[in-house]
Amino acid sequence: MFSQTVEYALRAVVHLADQAPSPRTTDQIAAATLVPKAYLSKVLQGLCHAAIVQSKRGMGGGMVLLKSPSDLTILEVVNAVEPIGRIRTCPLGLTAHGARLCPLHRRMDNALAMVEDAFRQTTLAEVLAEPTSSRPLCELPTTRATRKS
Repeated sequence: MFSQTVEYALRAVVHLADQAPSPRTTDQIAAATLVPKAYLSKVLQGLCHAAIVQSKRGMGGGMVLLKSPSDLTILEVVNAVEPIGRIRTCPLGLTAHGARLCPLHRRMDNALAMVEDAFRQTTLAEVLAEPTSSRPLCELPTTRATRKS
């Protein structure tokens, strides 16, 4: 249901939220999220244009979130890279349907509305604070080995 671009954008912002307020380079984000660097660069550009992240130049620079993790929702991130496509008119172009969706397309749009609502109500801080035994980001083998020592 969600594209790889959306997945990568969410991984990147969750990592930045986890590390906030410290800036992270594209290399650091790519390594922590297992996102290919070239793809990540394009995703981060989209997030910059949407004012989700900002690039800080110079020594100690990198990408930072423009909002606090407690104020940034998953929906804002998703909409920055690939907005959820709600069904407003008949996808088949049937003039008899127009804006009155058939029962199938109405249910599909209702499902999309529920996803939008869930994402609108969830901040990055909530994702990171949720009690769980699995972190929302990838643990690299070198990280695990370091923790065991």
